[in-house]
Amino acid sequence: MPAAAYAGKPCVCQFKIGICDQRCTTAMLNTNFYIACLNLTGRKALVVGGGSMGIEKTEGLLAAGAHVTVVAPRVKPELEELAAEGSITWEAREYERGDLEGKIIAIASTDDTDVNIRVYEEAEERAMLVNIVDVPPLCNFILPAIVRTGSIAVAISTRGASPALAKRMKREIAELFGPEYSELAGHLNDVRGWAKGTLPTYQDRKVFFEDIVNGEVDPIQLLKDGDEAGLKALIAEHQERHAALVGA
Repeated sequence: MPAAAYAGKPCVCQFKIGICDQRCTTAMLNTNFYIACLNLTGRKALVVGGGSMGIEKTEGLLAAGAHVTVVAPRVKPELEELAAEGSITWEAREYERGDLEGKIIAIASTDDTDVNIRVYEEAEERAMLVNIVDVPPLCNFILPAIVRTGSIAVAISTRGASPALAKRMKREIAELFGPEYSELAGHLNDVRGWAKGTLPTYQDRKVFFEDIVNGEVDPIQLLKDGDEAGLKALIAEHQERHAALVGA
């Protein structure tokens, strides 16, 4: 797996300056990233490299519903199994120009700097999303650490400065926001249709949901106590009150 840039190390990025002076990573730390959640369901993605990081990135893309092609002469057994069962397409060869055709996103994790640079530059030519693992200057997006609990996802980014710190934050956030938050999100989603059909303005609907989430009776505590009936009664009470306010 390629190593991130650091002072005194041979340059691994597109600047090709010989010995790294960290100019590329400094630029990344000063970048204000636009945070977004991508819907990759049914879309084509490319992973270049079949090592441990290739497994991790492939599994992440599959979890998001992407159709994944892995290009690598050799891959770990886990990727062989995914290919054998038809979950991914494995091209058992070196990366070639044209492999990005039809893809929306590309992730490379090879130990060949020249290949990584080619993937990055060819993706940039196509205005594609591209990430070269552990080489921040060869990325036009970075992958944050993700905490997933049901329908809720929390992303943590250090702009590539410290994956170790991001992992610690991930553990702490997972402890702080338990399954009750996802369960509450499901209950609130169930009444969105009612809110849109009953409360005429965005502001009315905003106040309705905020009153439930931030009211004197804590819906999260009700779920922690196993009182789902109490939560449903709380939501019904707010529905009745806000409907009356609209009709007044």
